[in-house]
Amino acid sequence: MNQYQNNKPTGKIGWGAALIIIGAFLILSNLGIVPKFGRLIGIFWPMIIIFGALMFHVGYYTNRKNVGLLVPGGILLTVGVVCQSAMLWDIWGFMWPGFILAPAVGLFELYLFGKQSKGLLIPVGILTGLSLIFFSMTFNTLGTMARYIIPAMLIFIGVVVLTKDKRSQQGGYDYQDPNYQNQNNEQNYDNNNF
Repeated sequence: MNQYQNNKPTGKIGWGAALIIIGAFLILSNLGIVPKFGRLIGIFWPMIIIFGALMFHVGYYTNRKNVGLLVPGGILLTVGVVCQSAMLWDIWGFMWPGFILAPAVGLFELYLFGKQSKGLLIPVGILTGLSLIFFSMTFNTLGTMARYIIPAMLIFIGVVVLTKDKRSQQGGYDYQDPNYQNQNNEQNYDNNNF
């Protein structure tokens, strides 16, 4: 049996399953059980952008030499997430600073997986800072509940960071640090001999 005959049944199954799913979806949408196809496309069109972003990332992961694919991949992924969030919750007035953040994400991916050139962190920091400033200025477009939840989450994260740091400092000296143990042993030796 040659390879073309092996792929034929799988192709038939794939096409058959796709046609059954599309037909069932169209019947259910005509009955009003699921939203119409046009309405779904109107809501989930950013998933096309996210899919394109994932293809750039797959291109990088199949050949690690193509680090440049991460820049458009990161940009498109961020733009897709921003657009999808804005479409689902109708928060375009709040999400627009995400478009400023998009190039920062792409450049940061290039920094992480590329040669880690420190020069890339300058535009990443500037664009991220601008985006955060504009996000903070658009809080008033959110509902009352969201205006309090996001700052409360930031306070909670800050408290966790501070208490985690305090717990590591209260543990005394680090038993894994050989320099500290050597200094402590030398000091005890000197105290005992004098």
